[in-house]
Amino acid sequence: MASRKSPAVLAIFAIFLLLVHGAHSFYLPGVASQDFLKGDRLKVKVNALTSTKTQLPYSYYSLPYCQPERIVDSIENLGEVLRGDRIESSPYVFSMRESQMCKIVSRIMPNAKIVNEFKEMIDDEYRVNMILDNVPLVVPIQRLQQKTRTVYQLGFHIGFKGHYAGSKEEEYFIHNHLAFTVKYHKDPRTGTSRIVGFEVKPFSVKHEYEGKWNDRTRFTNCNPHSKHTVVNSNSPQEVAEKQEIVFTYDVEFQESDVKSASRWDAYLRMSNQIRWFSIVNSWMVVFFLSGMVAMIMLRTLYRDISKYNELETQEEAQEEPGWKLIHGDVFRAPNNSELLCVYVGTGVQLFGMILVTMIFAVLGFLSPSNRGGLMTTMLFPFVFMGLFAGYASVRLYKTFQGTEWMKIAFRTAVMFPAIISAIVIVLYTVIWGQNSSGAVTIGTMLTLVFFWFGISVPLVFVGGYVGFRKPALEDPVKTNKVPRQIPEQAWYMNPVFSILIGGILPFGAVFVELYFILPSIWLNQFYYMLSFLFLVFIILIITCAEITIVLCYFQLCSEDYLWWWRSYLTSGSSALYVFLYATFYFFTKLEITKLVSVLLYFGCMLIASYAFFVVTGTIGFYACFWFTRLIYSS
Repeated sequence: MASRKSPAVLAIFAIFLLLVHGAHSFYLPGVASQDFLKGDRLKVKVNALTSTKTQLPYSYYSLPYCQPERIVDSIENLGEVLRGDRIESSPYVFSMRESQMCKIVSRIMPNAKIVNEFKEMIDDEYRVNMILDNVPLVVPIQRLQQKTRTVYQLGFHIGFKGHYAGSKEEEYFIHNHLAFTVKYHKDPRTGTSRIVGFEVKPFSVKHEYEGKWNDRTRFTNCNPHSKHTVVNSNSPQEVAEKQEIVFTYDVEFQESDVKSASRWDAYLRMSNQIRWFSIVNSWMVVFFLSGMVAMIMLRTLYRDISKYNELETQEEAQEEPGWKLIHGDVFRAPNNSELLCVYVGTGVQLFGMILVTMIFAVLGFLSPSNRGGLMTTMLFPFVFMGLFAGYASVRLYKTFQGTEWMKIAFRTAVMFPAIISAIVIVLYTVIWGQNSSGAVTIGTMLTLVFFWFGISVPLVFVGGYVGFRKPALEDPVKTNKVPRQIPEQAWYMNPVFSILIGGILPFGAVFVELYFILPSIWLNQFYYMLSFLFLVFIILIITCAEITIVLCYFQLCSEDYLWWWRSYLTSGSSALYVFLYATFYFFTKLEITKLVSVLLYFGCMLIASYAFFVVTGTIGFYACFWFTRLIYSS
């Protein structure tokens, strides 16, 4: 049998290696820093215009910025496309270690349409993003309270609003002069240099020159022979009709002691000012509470089982109250058992995807420098974990004495992606209506459909076939033909109350980490503490398992044997608190006002909360499944 299965396994493994290698080669070029000699050409690339107020990215050239002779799109991985990155060539070209001052890029004479576009972007606080040798452009900001520390903001604002020369009306000004600073680390042995920093100070300057405009135009308010940036910005450049705008830049090179391997450290600190003590303290508290719960449960169960085994007659055993009385009903198949099997299989698929991604991240295979790498890496494990999803759902289905395994496998393969796709299609339809670069192309959609139906669905059926061929799990005790009547429950054992209570502790395990994850998503910051995230994920697993076991034990002691769905919903209810926290974060931390952006935010958080529900619910279900089989087999 092993020889017959090996070709199929090898074929699946070969496809996996091919796709991973394809994705790997798709986004790794440009990640590592390059060696440059003095005078080498450095080409600056531009990325999408972004705003934390609208969350809608736009292509850099959606505004009439200066363009090169030919705009070249950089190769992007699937993750970059899905998150709205649009990396293109630009007219900004430097010479390595050769400073340039008052370099003219181009000029425009805006009409009414262009003026309105610029004003709208300035109102929405859009930022310009650029890249040099895979290093993002940042604006250094010196903290007043901490003089020794500089924080960095990704990109620079397109412009600003203000009052000039005693004007009563608020006017719009554009940042048309960029003072770049390129930091490099020089290798004394080879003489080559590597770029370790890319900074900018934007200025709004109304350039003045004598005579007519030509290639030899010299500005009277900008000194091209200076060694450092010298511009007269007392007269800012207003955005108005028939007001000529000249785009210029300076570039200065500074040698740095920072090595190329550490060039991202300064940028990561700007979004990871993590209070280590707070996270470690929260982790220890949750872990300590979980340990106490586990200890209490073990001692209580040990006493119950010992007392029950000491009873001499069957009559005495039947008179013993608690979880022992319902042994003939505890393994009775629940209502909507097929749907439960589908959700459990989907949870196994998502859990495997998260676990594999976490392991890759902790081992250092993922980095913020790989734009879109995280999303791309999550896609492939999800697709190939369909094998385990089919196995888990059909295996549980056969435990319920089911026979139509193909129906369960199909629903497992389709249900969760279909729900997510429906939400995503609505969101992308709205984004398309705004002409945002965040809207994916038809080609990208077809690629995702191929991954879904071409790889994931067949693997779910393969896993389902293997699971159905396995012998069904035998229950430790026999199930009675007539179901036992459930006695009236106390108010605190009400299903809704106990389910909502059960979700608090798992949410507490991830609360602190959510405080840092949400800004990285919605405030255009980096999230880098993946090792802490992995520890929180482990704590989440322990917490979901133990709180579900505790509440399941109380439920069984109350002679309520309907534990199947409640075990899933108990830990899964933590997703409700995640969504409520996301709602609280929206109203307290974000400044989103547009309806489209509101729909985008809550649509994305709904998807994340739904996935969190499926994962945590599956963890709680399997913990309770193992627990009930263990105690009733004793």
